[in-house]
Amino acid sequence: MDPGHAVPAAASFPAGVETTGPGETFGLGERAAALLRGGEVLLLHGGLGAGKTCFVQGLCRGLGVTAEVVSPTFTLVNTYEGRLRVHHLDFYRIESPADLPDIGVPDLLDEVEDGGAVLVAEWPGPLLAALGPLPRLEFLATAGGGPSSRRWHLRGQPEPAAAWRALFSGGDPAC
Repeated sequence: MDPGHAVPAAASFPAGVETTGPGETFGLGERAAALLRGGEVLLLHGGLGAGKTCFVQGLCRGLGVTAEVVSPTFTLVNTYEGRLRVHHLDFYRIESPADLPDIGVPDLLDEVEDGGAVLVAEWPGPLLAALGPLPRLEFLATAGGGPSSRRWHLRGQPEPAAAWRALFSGGDPAC
């Protein structure tokens, strides 16, 4: 993996839940969508093929997005309309944070900060400095116990709300 896209250590994520395949990963994203109110920044860490885009597809479905949700690896930014506007970004091909204004990141962050959208970023390394103190949820997908299993880890700045912690520890987020 490129050193510019270092994946954080799972030990730095206090909550986690395992999915047994793409369908459960999609479902986890769909359930996570119910917790979104607008204004959230979600950062997705994990290697190639870890299930990040599958999670985003479920998240978008849960937000009522009807368009096909695909990885923005080559387009860098895809925007979807649902209950909330979703800006889905992929920074895998971004070399430097200096490139962020060229793809409109400051404007997207302004819209998110105003509560008008949700920003979901795969390979978020180049974005971190631009976020400053903006609250964020970070997710890490790692290999699980089976061939298609993934362990989804959660942390946040500030600490995620109880509903998020419940969802990512296998509980009911409504509790």
